Amino acid sequence: MNIIDRFLAFSLLGAEWVMWILVVLSLVSIAIMIERGICFFGQRPDISSFLGDIRAALAKRDIDGAIKRLQGVKGPAATIAQTALAEAEFGPDAVDEAAAGAMVRERMRLERNLAFLGTLGNNAPFIGLFGTVIGIIQAFHDLSLNTQGGASTVMAGISEALVATAIGLLVALPAVAAFNIFQRRTKTILGDADAVIHVLLAGLKGETKTAE
Repeated sequence: MNIIDRFLAFSLLGAEWVMWILVVLSLVSIAIMIERGICFFGQRPDISSFLGDIRAALAKRDIDGAIKRLQGVKGPAATIAQTALAEAEFGPDAVDEAAAGAMVRERMRLERNLAFLGTLGNNAPFIGLFGTVIGIIQAFHDLSLNTQGGASTVMAGISEALVATAIGLLVALPAVAAFNIFQRRTKTILGDADAVIHVLLAGLKGETKTAE
């Protein structure tokens, strides 16, 4: 049996198994969307509500007061700022390095499983198209075995095969939309954190110059 015969035998298994793969992938993507949605809910407090207090505390050289103010705030911006301020005694450079490390950790936490949504969104249509091609091969093979059926035999098989492409698109569209929403949300949250860190560094550098 040559490679064409082997692939033909494989194709004659039908496209239903491809559709089941898409259904499973869709369920996984929905679970990820729900989990990420819960994770992102409430992750972006209004930084202006505490930024003024942080500036005032740093102006008074009250590092402990600034950390205490951040302890009641949820979200990556406050978490990164607390991590950075813990290194304040070692100077602004140490704060900057600590903030960079905390930023990487928060980015990894926020982007967890987003690669799956992006990959699924890009490839689900091709998986569906693969199922359609298999279905079309099966339809023409059935026609060769039953020439009396005519066009109706082929059309019925092709219409069933096209369902795989439709399912692939149906799986891809929500995945792509969710991926884009969560990516934008991540950039916004980390942008807030970056703004807070710049305020901390400005306050600490100003304190250092005053001490000199």
